[in-house]
Amino acid sequence: MLQRAIANVVSMMVMLFGSNLVAEQPRAGKLSFGWATESIVPGRPVAIGGQYHTRISGEVHDPLTVTALAIETRDDQGTIDQAVWVSCDLVAIRRSTVENVRKMIAKSLPDLNPRKIIVSATHTHTAPALTDTEEQNLHPYEFVRSWAYRIPPDEKNIMRPLEYLELLERQIAQAIARAWESRAPGEFSFALSHASVARNRRAVYFDGTTRMYGSTKDPNFSHTEGTSDDSVDAMFFWRNDQIVGMAITLYCPSQEVEGERHLSADFWFNTRVQLRDKFSPDLFVLPLTGASGDQSPHIQVARPADDRMLTQRKVAYRDEIARRIVQAVSDVTELARHTKGNQVQLGHQVEDVALPVWRVPQERFQQATAAVAAGKDKLDALSGPEYINWRVQSTMVARYQLQQQEPTFRAEVHAVRLGDLALITNPFELYTDYGLRIKARSPAIQTSVVQLTSDCAAYLPTERAVAGGGYSARIDDGIIGPEGGRVLVNESVRLLNLLW
Repeated sequence: MLQRAIANVVSMMVMLFGSNLVAEQPRAGKLSFGWATESIVPGRPVAIGGQYHTRISGEVHDPLTVTALAIETRDDQGTIDQAVWVSCDLVAIRRSTVENVRKMIAKSLPDLNPRKIIVSATHTHTAPALTDTEEQNLHPYEFVRSWAYRIPPDEKNIMRPLEYLELLERQIAQAIARAWESRAPGEFSFALSHASVARNRRAVYFDGTTRMYGSTKDPNFSHTEGTSDDSVDAMFFWRNDQIVGMAITLYCPSQEVEGERHLSADFWFNTRVQLRDKFSPDLFVLPLTGASGDQSPHIQVARPADDRMLTQRKVAYRDEIARRIVQAVSDVTELARHTKGNQVQLGHQVEDVALPVWRVPQERFQQATAAVAAGKDKLDALSGPEYINWRVQSTMVARYQLQQQEPTFRAEVHAVRLGDLALITNPFELYTDYGLRIKARSPAIQTSVVQLTSDCAAYLPTERAVAGGGYSARIDDGIIGPEGGRVLVNESVRLLNLLW
């Protein structure tokens, strides 16, 4: 009762007198930044993550890379703040990967606060899997626990996920070090543009049920479940009136070619190529995935019309997506040029936000227990999808047994202010509605809500999604439910308000 009363008093004081009671706006300082990119292509075949069945990679269709952007502001008093943002052509980022990278950086770069490192994934489904059955004792709240693939025993020349993760962590640390050590003065500007790429992938039917990628030709199809966010948050970093690099937030995962058996950065590879053709062959591109847990680039309504246009343009859809992104960025480049500046307010807040876990009910626990018992003696006979489903049931049992002792999940959230632009992160495949709620309440002129950072915490669906059911809206597919989603929105807005 006393804690609640104190919290109410503090909230009232903040409303009356402003958030400067608890934090000051970051002061402007001279901006320095550095860029680097490294390959994260494995040297041998790997299992590919993102589907229910195990895929072993063949060719490298296009390179997988990690790109790092290091930012710092300084004045006569010294360093004001720091941020290092890393983007990886991967399906997700594991918390252990971030922790290991930070340990490396703490040893090699003592002037960089490791806590200010942000690592994100583009969510390509044609990149190495992050775990397999060799890894034991994964935490029940770690989503990859359910997605540990079986590597076929006849596949002898395979780089297993744990070996790949060591390579990945070295390359991320190397990119960070190179970006940090190459810091030099420059200018920054940002702009808002739009591109039609994301599509809500959840089809709702007249009986109230919802299916991801459900048929829209079904006579019982009613509507798609939610909206899409066609914003393109474009951030430009300049030297000598030339663009050195861009950070681009697109509210759509990079999964146009998600079912293939080759390695690919998906449409972000095409986007990089087209941006470099237009601006500079040395241009750095940092792709960020905005809140889009219920989205994909796949066309689900009236696809023949889009297919006809692709035929006329003589391009694949991933090239067309890249063209739209490049056009959106190009539309605002000159506007951004006129607002660039070297004196920038950089503020960076990071917290481990406690979110209530999505509690497994007794009935679901009993169902999962029965399924685990029925399958444990015949795992080798289960197909790939059946095996992954068995692991999901096992995770449900483990979550039920843990949720009394650990009723919260701690989500690492970064709030970054760059001038009048805000960036706010989360570790989820966050449904679009949550991103829009954060944007609507943000104190910034423009806000970029970036998902899949610092951890792999599964889907975070909305109330209406849970009511409709279907993949990505079931308790099987998410550690945090709508209750925790509301807390995440409130905490994200709170962190942003600390910087304004």
